[in-house]
Amino acid sequence: MTTPDGTPATNEAPAKKAPAKDPWDLPDVSGLVVGVLGGTGDQGRGLAYRLARAGQKVIIGSRAAERARTAAEELGGAELGIEGADNAECSRRSDIVIVAVPWEGHGKTLESLREELSGKLVIDCVNPLGFDKKGAYALKPEEGSAAEQAAALLPDSRVTAAFHHLSAVLLQDPEIAEIDTDVMVLGESRADTDLVQALAARIPGMRGVFAGRLRNAHQIESLVANLISVNRRYKAHAGLRVTDV
Repeated sequence: MTTPDGTPATNEAPAKKAPAKDPWDLPDVSGLVVGVLGGTGDQGRGLAYRLARAGQKVIIGSRAAERARTAAEELGGAELGIEGADNAECSRRSDIVIVAVPWEGHGKTLESLREELSGKLVIDCVNPLGFDKKGAYALKPEEGSAAEQAAALLPDSRVTAAFHHLSAVLLQDPEIAEIDTDVMVLGESRADTDLVQALAARIPGMRGVFAGRLRNAHQIESLVANLISVNRRYKAHAGLRVTDV
């Protein structure tokens, strides 16, 4: 049988669209090793501690291996699943690498680790900020943001941005069981941002929320200046929650 236009008739039903992916159906990241560059600083130590406490294997990285090992022991060491190593070894041995170095050393550090970070999922949480007598204010890197600078310096890595708005004080406080906050996650690949969201969700009370491509990272990094003002005025450790999601 043919149709009026002469094409063969078929009894096949039209193909159905695949159902939309559930944005909260995230991968299992529990077996991945997480490295933290700048893990001896407050933010790096806090993230390392929280992830290890959640059961993640963590390697703290520092320019000096001995300093990294000392920080790892102070946070719980082998009992909590935290090791220390120099930045290069930390990068080589990790599946996911969080960049938590000071902004002043951001570019130089990443440039020196380009080979070790090749093929790795890199999470940049650095906030380019300046400070004067009026308080904190956002800086605008030439590339647009710290995350975009990382992407330019690490062409063979998968760069994302996340963990910017977390209080180092709360992260490091062993008396606090849950961190009540959302983590804005940015990146170019859904597979990569899903992994970062899943990592954030390992920490009790925390949730990773996709917030756009890396070109939007500047706004996320800059918002930390506002949070610093909030915290100073209200003597708080403010974070963020996204409503209706």
